[in-house]
Amino acid sequence: MWAEFRERVLLEDDAILVLDKPVGVSVMGERHESDLVRMAADAGEQLFPVHRIDKVTSGVILFAKDLAAHGGLTRQFNKCTVEKAYLAVTAPGDLPPSGRVELPLSVGRKNRVRIAAPRESIVLTDGTWSVPASAVFDTVPTYPSTTTFTVRAQTPQRALLEAYPHTGRRHQIRVHLAWIGHPIVGDPLFEKNPAGRTFLHSWRLSFDHNGARVTVEAPMPDEFAQAAGA
Repeated sequence: MWAEFRERVLLEDDAILVLDKPVGVSVMGERHESDLVRMAADAGEQLFPVHRIDKVTSGVILFAKDLAAHGGLTRQFNKCTVEKAYLAVTAPGDLPPSGRVELPLSVGRKNRVRIAAPRESIVLTDGTWSVPASAVFDTVPTYPSTTTFTVRAQTPQRALLEAYPHTGRRHQIRVHLAWIGHPIVGDPLFEKNPAGRTFLHSWRLSFDHNGARVTVEAPMPDEFAQAAGA
């Protein structure tokens, strides 16, 4: 099984391995089914995830091969010096050519991530969605979060976006897009009984490694353009 996933390697050296993760496979931590770290370990290979992408998300995932490399790479994520870009298909379309979502996040019931303010307090001004400071919840921990996007193609029904999470909050892109009224197609967080995959793809990752800036891309899955009508 692990040999099949190794065919999806995008970049590898003595210290790191970058994989194009397929949708439906966890990075690690699944108790009742295989995940990438467990499958690698069963094949005799130890990997340390540097970051996470959701099980329902495909695309670039970075692993370290030893703890020394892991520490330096995770510090880059903690300091937000890495650059991440995702591709997403939303419904509906009719978005501005570019936009900025400045909505704080919190964790609600059943550990679900949500916007840390009432939905009706969200306002759109000059291409930026935000909430007044007075509307932000003060009874729970809240986390400032920023996502920007540009539109690659769209119709009134669908849009194909490049999304850039400038902060690394859990489910950030998924929650931000849903709460501004453009949820990701097939997202089980916001769509009951989705028929297909979740159309979110970890497309590009840039980080520092061995004294140089490294950028790795996972090609856009063929079904994205079709789903967006592009």
